[in-house]
Amino acid sequence: MGSEEEALASSEEEKNKVLVRRFWEAQANADLDSLDELLAPDFVDHGLLPGQVPGREGYKQQVAEQIAALSDVRFVIEDQLAKGDKVVTRITWRSVHDRGEYFGLMPRGTEVEVTAMAMHRIVEDKIAEEWSEGSGSAEVAQAHLEQEIRERERVEQDLKVARSNQQASLPKEVPELEGWQISPFYQPGRWEETSTTSTSSLRVDWDSWWGMPRARACQRLW
Repeated sequence: MGSEEEALASSEEEKNKVLVRRFWEAQANADLDSLDELLAPDFVDHGLLPGQVPGREGYKQQVAEQIAALSDVRFVIEDQLAKGDKVVTRITWRSVHDRGEYFGLMPRGTEVEVTAMAMHRIVEDKIAEEWSEGSGSAEVAQAHLEQEIRERERVEQDLKVARSNQQASLPKEVPELEGWQISPFYQPGRWEETSTTSTSSLRVDWDSWWGMPRARACQRLW
């Protein structure tokens, strides 16, 4: 390849890098019109998210949903290389999850940092294909775990209050009712916690034998 051809190839590769940078800026700004302009009509995303519709429209919808849940979206291009019709970018995204639900996660008001590597194939000044890998899935999984832990802690606290309230309502002494025999058979309520589920189960057993044969009863509160 002569110097003129090399210069031409280099110029084309630099133009492709600029196009991809415009593509990232359009994502950060939720500029769907620019995305529509930059993506080829037959665009293919090789890293579809769960539930994402294939093609250009599905990609734009996914970007819109993310931006609807996030604020202060910004990115830094750490590295970018171009070779032929392909551009590879190493990028870091930062945003705040404070607007809406995001992949099943409620707004946390915390900053989210995601790193990614993406390769784009350029055809006639349009992005025709994208391949991407990043830390986003791991971040979402970790956030789901933290959300579940917080929910379990909340349920445990609610159960603790319920136990305290129910225990306070139990009689401290055997009731004295004329014509009834309770004392010989009375057993105080007892509390049992089981670990058969992710949260504790509360049981109260209160067995009482009454003087009248037809009045025998066993009460179990869950």
